[in-house]
Amino acid sequence: MDLQLVKPESVIKAQEKQKGMNWILEILVFIAVFLVGGIAQVLCMMPMEMLLLSQNKMYQTALEAGDVEGATAAAMQIASSDIYTVVSLVATIGMTAVTIAFCRFIQKRRMDAIGFTRERAGKDYLIGFGMGFVLFSAAVLLCALTGALKITGFSGTFNIGVFVLFTVGFMLQGMSEEVICRGYLMVSIGRRYSMWVAVLSNALIFAALHLFNNGISVLALINLTLYGIFASLYFIERGNIWGVAAFHSVWNLVQGNFWGLRVSGMVTECSVFRSTLTDNRDIINGGAFGPEGGLAVTIVLVAGILFLLKRIQDKKRGGI
Repeated sequence: MDLQLVKPESVIKAQEKQKGMNWILEILVFIAVFLVGGIAQVLCMMPMEMLLLSQNKMYQTALEAGDVEGATAAAMQIASSDIYTVVSLVATIGMTAVTIAFCRFIQKRRMDAIGFTRERAGKDYLIGFGMGFVLFSAAVLLCALTGALKITGFSGTFNIGVFVLFTVGFMLQGMSEEVICRGYLMVSIGRRYSMWVAVLSNALIFAALHLFNNGISVLALINLTLYGIFASLYFIERGNIWGVAAFHSVWNLVQGNFWGLRVSGMVTECSVFRSTLTDNRDIINGGAFGPEGGLAVTIVLVAGILFLLKRIQDKKRGGI
């Protein structure tokens, strides 16, 4: 198999506007953009947090009584709720806005050089949505067949309204991570270096961004790196950001809100099904981190990477 990766149009167009920088400089600039994006994300979240606090009777009662401990306990309860998780997901729009602004006004890129092409946008988004569901469900099936997971039935905490909010939230969050890691970082590094350098470096940085998630492990970091490689190849194979953004969004959505599992260590209450992980099978089901920390996801991602490499090779030969 020919593993050489041809630079996609987004990289070529970005390269025409600005030459790529040294790899170390690219990473330092990325860190700066990420920090500014993080500040924008916090600013987006603040008014929504204030609204949640103002609507919480326990918090307001404790505040009026000068009960600091009671107010803190109420605030922590809010922070662990599904609605607060949705708020944090929606707030990622701040990161997306900063990243796009940097690419447009500093790097002088057009939107299609970030991956926002007009051609096949809707079709690729829908296909990515479906593929995300199928591939993650395949990992759940592997866990179930090996006895590492048991689906115990429908969840008693499912709420259609909250599920819709989670869907919107993950659509924004998935797009945000793909814009900054693939649309911005991978394309930026690809201007000067080979696409494999761009793919592997952005995949490693993507994994590093999850270092402080609950339940993180060595295998989880390996899987996050594999996911970064998969997502990068998906972007390259389709030539746009739509499909991989949809895939990323639904991959996260179905973990917690369909199968009732942890999403990179995060717990949600609103789910269609309720699943339990078998003790002493963490190597397969991922344990406290969720399936992304287990071998079932490793197998699915490796299969996905091989599939995309085959697709890319067939395209170079003119077969597709």
